[in-house]
Amino acid sequence: MLRQGQPGQTGKALGINNLHTFHVPVMGLGYSVDTPLKVARFGINSVVSIMDDHLLERMRELHCQREGEPYVAIPASELDHRAKRTTAYLNVLNRAVQRQVEALRKEPVGAGGDIDRHFELLPASSPVRGLFERVRGMKPGAERSVLEQALRAAIVPGTIDVNIMTKCDRTNYDDSGEPLPAEYGQAKAALRGFAQSELHASMVFSAGLNPRLYTYCEEFGDFFPDDAGNLRKKITLKVSDYRSASVQGRFLAKKGLWVSEFRIESGLNCGGHVFATQGFLLGPVLEEFAARRAELATELFALCNRALAQKGLPVFARHPQMKVTVQGGVGTAAEHEFLMARYGVDSVGWGSPFLLVPEVTNVDDDTLRQLAAASPEDYFLSESSPLGVPFSNFRNTTSDELRRRRIAEGRPGSPCYKKFLALNSEFTTETLCTASRTYQHLKRKQLLKRQLPPAVFREELERIQGKECLCEGLGAGALLKNGLEPAHGLAAVTICPGPNLAYFSRISTLREMVDHIYGRANLLNERPRPHMFVSELQLYVEYLEREIAQGSSRDPVQFRTNLLEAISYYRTLALPGTGEAFSAIEQRLEALELPERGVCQDVRSASAG
Repeated sequence: MLRQGQPGQTGKALGINNLHTFHVPVMGLGYSVDTPLKVARFGINSVVSIMDDHLLERMRELHCQREGEPYVAIPASELDHRAKRTTAYLNVLNRAVQRQVEALRKEPVGAGGDIDRHFELLPASSPVRGLFERVRGMKPGAERSVLEQALRAAIVPGTIDVNIMTKCDRTNYDDSGEPLPAEYGQAKAALRGFAQSELHASMVFSAGLNPRLYTYCEEFGDFFPDDAGNLRKKITLKVSDYRSASVQGRFLAKKGLWVSEFRIESGLNCGGHVFATQGFLLGPVLEEFAARRAELATELFALCNRALAQKGLPVFARHPQMKVTVQGGVGTAAEHEFLMARYGVDSVGWGSPFLLVPEVTNVDDDTLRQLAAASPEDYFLSESSPLGVPFSNFRNTTSDELRRRRIAEGRPGSPCYKKFLALNSEFTTETLCTASRTYQHLKRKQLLKRQLPPAVFREELERIQGKECLCEGLGAGALLKNGLEPAHGLAAVTICPGPNLAYFSRISTLREMVDHIYGRANLLNERPRPHMFVSELQLYVEYLEREIAQGSSRDPVQFRTNLLEAISYYRTLALPGTGEAFSAIEQRLEALELPERGVCQDVRSASAG
């Protein structure tokens, strides 16, 4: 059987590792839920969120119908329904992609079909594309036939990778309110569903170290090497700095679990939940990875093999692949090429721009029009996530309209059906979501008892009622795009693009976006766009200013020092068109009035009281 992401001998002979130098990251719960069906046959890797088993089940029914496969529902009454739904959906995706690739390989080369499109999308530097251009210009004959077979053998489907947010590891309960065993928790069930699937792909862990979840990987043999050193299931860690990568990598290696990829993401210049560093910016972080990558690989290799030997499992005969990739705020071919050349990354993630590509992602028509017409002011960092983590948000969504309408009608908060983010135990034994109607009612009663001044009360109440239901909102778009009715009539959409999307306004095709990535076209709008490193720095300065104003910065002096050191580093790169911007931001930082050490903690304590 054809294995995803594993080229045959011909592919290796042509020097293929990844056909493309970009990947499509996970987006929301539903925006990239079936992206592999749109891009994998063209050799493009993408990531599917597997946190919402309800959405996966709806999409499985849809794609079984489209693919002519029988569909047998997996009811929520089944004890292990979350894992079973996940496995079943991923297997549907896998089989569909296999069929697509098998059909593509049978097409005639040069007739304008998907096989031609597969090769035409490749970067100009690809040896496979070069061979395709040569074959296309040849007359029919024996030599062309031989080379056509080489081309067909070189077709490698993109991987169907999956994502779990490690913080979403809620204990689930049975119908009588009793807690279920830990293995039926949301994250562990999703992990088990992936581990038991037919995929040869990666689990992308995001949101930081979760010891119990990482340890659970040991239960599944696919995460360990076979006798030939191959891994059926790989681990990718999304990180924002080298220290995090080292800590998490060592934790896993000591259990015999190899990290096949460190996916570095900007702490603020990205979509979805953001995890700001203490002022450690993308450029310096990438520089450290480039300098210490071999050191990290050597350390993890020794730890991993020692653990494998202790378990009596096959050890790696040689260093397995350890990719370093990057994503967050990339917007031009020049930036893409710079990241590849300067830091030696294996792939660059392009996420939010693909929200304007209906061929690739699931954005409903109304939201798509909003994104195309948006200005930079429409993208903002919010506190709307019940997870308690800053969240890249977009103004005037139907989800926010619904939230405001409920408040106006005297019914703030959302009904809570899925409970993926029900993590608060402040009032009840069974945890609640802070966006839920139940929690917000209890929190308001608590607030009234404090007898706060009216202005302070209003501010606190706005903060409580500012939480949005992400479980429904981040999946609704996928259902609406595919003509499916969201459950309970909850059709309000939340979308969470990164601020970089403000510089894209055109609804595009897959070919147009790939051509933009590789410098064959330009999809940027007419707005002046700062370099990605400048944009991230600006976001961090604004973040620091906000943290100081709120009294919540851990160490503003060190934070500013880290930003100033980043500016000094960026100046050594001599990036075109960035000098004035860095100087202006440097002056802004120097002029920033910082509280004395300990003052922020005092402000936080007073606010909490």
